Amino acid sequence: MFRFEDSQFLYLLLLIPLFAVIRYLSYRSQKKHLRKFGDPRLLKELMPDVSRWRPSVKFWLMEGALALLILMLARPQMGTKISHEKRVGIETIICLDISNSMRAEDVTPSRLDRAKMMVENLVDHFTDDKIGLIVFAGDAFVQLPITSDYVSAKMFLSNIDPSMMATQGTDIARAVDMASHSFTQEEGIGKAIIVITDGEDHEGGAIEAAEEVKKKGLHVYMLGIGSTQGAPIPIPGTGDYMTDNTGQTVMSTLNEDMCKQIAAAGAGAYIHVENNSNAQNLLDQELDKLSKKETQTTIYSDYDEQFQAFGILALLLLIVEICLLESKNPLMKRVSLFGSHKKIDVVAMLLMFVSMSLSAQTDRQYVRQGNKFYRDGDFPNAEVAYRKALEKNDRNPQAIYNLGNSLMAQSKDSAAIAEYEKSAKLETNELRKSKAYHNMGYICQRHRMFGEAIEAYKQSLRLNPHDNETRYNLELCKRQQKQQQQNQDQKNNQDNKDKNKQDQQKQDQQKQQQDKQKQDKQKQEPKMSKENAEQLLNAAMQQEKQTQERMKKAQQQPQRRNIQKNW
Repeated sequence: MFRFEDSQFLYLLLLIPLFAVIRYLSYRSQKKHLRKFGDPRLLKELMPDVSRWRPSVKFWLMEGALALLILMLARPQMGTKISHEKRVGIETIICLDISNSMRAEDVTPSRLDRAKMMVENLVDHFTDDKIGLIVFAGDAFVQLPITSDYVSAKMFLSNIDPSMMATQGTDIARAVDMASHSFTQEEGIGKAIIVITDGEDHEGGAIEAAEEVKKKGLHVYMLGIGSTQGAPIPIPGTGDYMTDNTGQTVMSTLNEDMCKQIAAAGAGAYIHVENNSNAQNLLDQELDKLSKKETQTTIYSDYDEQFQAFGILALLLLIVEICLLESKNPLMKRVSLFGSHKKIDVVAMLLMFVSMSLSAQTDRQYVRQGNKFYRDGDFPNAEVAYRKALEKNDRNPQAIYNLGNSLMAQSKDSAAIAEYEKSAKLETNELRKSKAYHNMGYICQRHRMFGEAIEAYKQSLRLNPHDNETRYNLELCKRQQKQQQQNQDQKNNQDNKDKNKQDQQKQDQQKQQQDKQKQDKQKQEPKMSKENAEQLLNAAMQQEKQTQERMKKAQQQPQRRNIQKNW
């Protein structure tokens, strides 16, 4: 792939036809003046050493050299490492959930940030594999088509945010279906779909979609982000939390059962991301089971300057132009020609310039180039320059440290921490090594990972005890960690109180429901009317009266004695 970095200089090529027109007009004027002296044929015989075509050739040689110099100013570049590389690997599509529920902070710093860090780890572990990136919420779209360009994958990842999705919700089925159509048409190669989500599937159909892709020979791996206890969903910039239609705070929990069902239906595995390293190891073990195939990939990793070739051609044209004499007798003019020190000096300067340009840039030169980009705020190009320096010398601690700075400036924090760790291992100067640990602590502190930040700041102070800024950040981290623990304790106490309150409310509701059922039952029993009650009472009184009369008659009758005789 060929391009001009400073293409605005190409407008100077308009000087070439302009000089050609001036040359033509000058030639006509010269011939016109010669005719005033006499017949052109007679003048030609009087000037036998004058050549008609040599001045034109010298002019066009100068025109060509000028054109090449202008092209050099435009900085011609060619894609470096342009090659059709053969790699043995698999194809992987990463589906990243960016719904609002991923803003929950039940994991540090948040579900979405933890998911991004996980994706960066995945990209860093891929070597010969092809990857693609799909983001989804209520809808899904391809953020990065399947490629072997891992640098582009990280650049696309840094711009992902839930606000980029117009339709909120969580439609895992749509993401899985889109991923199944995003692979290449190659057969015999393992193809994996990695879904990073909290498992809240609002649309349904995810299990059926996983079963469909399983029939195509694909595998679905679910990475669960979050906790089963759940957490509220913060609203950015307000400090409040999302509520439902009744005004209750929405609690988002990790649906592990759903993730396990989808992974089982997709012939994959479910992994709960509690620690990125452990999750990465488990995922690597699963992906190693897939079949690998040799694939051919075209790589355009970066651009290298190609002005040296144009400089050589320009130099050759100038040498030819100098050696080509205007007269037909070079033996008579050679002394006077090369006695001109100006042309020789020009040639010598060009030779020196080209020889310096042809010499390969060292890692230090690339570091200086990256530093210039970094000072100008051009962090992506600074990253490219530092990576070029590491290609020259992969054990240059300054290049590694500066690469970490450029990554941190682009919010590629997990990759920046990895570079700082490498720099700290290779650096021999304790002051520079302390800076690496300081920056690691700063990144962890920014993500509210106070435990890791405290350890990094302590290590930095061991190397440089006089760094007041690090000491201040360490104390601030300790306070923030203590405050975080207190907030967590208060939150747990409040959760317990809320739970007890909910239990009490539930018991009260059950008691109220029982009382209501009892009252309803009493209401359903038939009531006796006043007339029926009076009739029953009169009947009872009449029966009592009759009984008393029978007893009275029985008492008035003479008593009989039964005499028992002994025979």
